[in-house]
Amino acid sequence: MKGLLKNLTVAAKGACMGAADVIPGVSGGTIAFIMGIYDEFVGSLASFNAEAVKLLFSGRFKEFWKHINGTFLLSLVAGIMVSVVTLAGLMQMLLTNYPIQTWAFFFGLIVASSIFILRGISGWKLREAFMLVSGVLLGAVVCTLSPTQTPEGLWFIFISGAIAICAMILPGISGSFILLILGKYQYIMGCISGLASGNDFSRNLLILCTFGCGAVIGILSFSKFLHWLLARYQKETMIVLAGFIIGSLVKVWPWSNAEAIVLSQFPELAAADSLAGAALPAETVEMYMETADPHIAGAVILAIIGFTLVSGIEIVGRMISRRKTA
Repeated sequence: MKGLLKNLTVAAKGACMGAADVIPGVSGGTIAFIMGIYDEFVGSLASFNAEAVKLLFSGRFKEFWKHINGTFLLSLVAGIMVSVVTLAGLMQMLLTNYPIQTWAFFFGLIVASSIFILRGISGWKLREAFMLVSGVLLGAVVCTLSPTQTPEGLWFIFISGAIAICAMILPGISGSFILLILGKYQYIMGCISGLASGNDFSRNLLILCTFGCGAVIGILSFSKFLHWLLARYQKETMIVLAGFIIGSLVKVWPWSNAEAIVLSQFPELAAADSLAGAALPAETVEMYMETADPHIAGAVILAIIGFTLVSGIEIVGRMISRRKTA
């Protein structure tokens, strides 16, 4: 009974991590730290090494399971998956029907994340300032040049999973944010929602399995490199990362996707667009944007709420860190 309760507690903590990972700007790694399982989580991932492979292929499954802390990982991943599947449909609905308000909320989240990363860096000099500016320019260029629609081939889905999962072990950045940059956030949320509802089951399952395989390969391949990078160049890495996040805000500006705004406020165009299977003409989008409601007040309120949410999470995390140090 005690073991079951422990596993359920880990699963509940995983559900909190999953909820964070669905929302761009909230780091699942930060939630894991607040919940007191970050070290065990990262250590369990690092245990997938040559020794684990040797135990697995020699048929010593019980020893392999113990070596990788399998019960902990299984409970945690189960909680994460339940949370992600539950919230994916909600996020898909919000992005479709309330794009301005949803992106404004994301905007506030990401602004707060970048500020807290910068606050944790001391000893600023001209070199650090140059690195920050370089990160901002890099983020802005990447987000400006990256197309709204990126490839939907399985090879790109695999790469997206491999890159996005690495954000889980980086403080202050989420996998969902990486998917935003790659133009695959709404696409993956739609696949998860579709799989849960049974719509186009085989296609969505194939896409998500490919994404999952990319995530597994990514975290096993890059986690040790990221730990090495943070161990030796933590300050430089975090400065460039914060700059990249700031520059990437152009991607989540609430009024940047005019077509999504028009489609959300004029249902008749949304129906025609889905039947045509193509994007709306630029002239149509421009004409309807003139009468569309910008929802400025609601966007500002939700951006503040998003900013406050991340601020609260970060403050709690820092308080816990100070107590552990003391």
